[in-house]
Amino acid sequence: MSTAGRDWGEDAPERFYVITRGHSQPAGRAALDLVTLIVSRAEPTPSMPPEQAAILRLCGSPLSVAEISAYLRLPVSAVTVLLADLVAEERVEARASVPPALLPDRALLEAVMHGLQRL
Repeated sequence: MSTAGRDWGEDAPERFYVITRGHSQPAGRAALDLVTLIVSRAEPTPSMPPEQAAILRLCGSPLSVAEISAYLRLPVSAVTVLLADLVAEERVEARASVPPALLPDRALLEAVMHGLQRL
């Protein structure tokens, strides 16, 4: 099927294929989720794809993957692929979000509840 004459609008699947260089999954072992913070460690280069250069410019201050996706108007899946490449090249640093608080032991909670009930 020829793509001649096709509209390559912002949401065209072909555009995302080109942006991610055909990758549908992030390369490497970068574990990125929506709240992972990304910080630039390098400046964009002239030969860099425009989307990756935009990420480097945006992330002078930490931004979450979700924020980057919104600013670039790209799906999170495409942004994750781009970020994984930048992490592998050490052009950005991925920082895990604050870990969720560990819940106390159930037995401890029950002991506190029983103690409060006795008051």
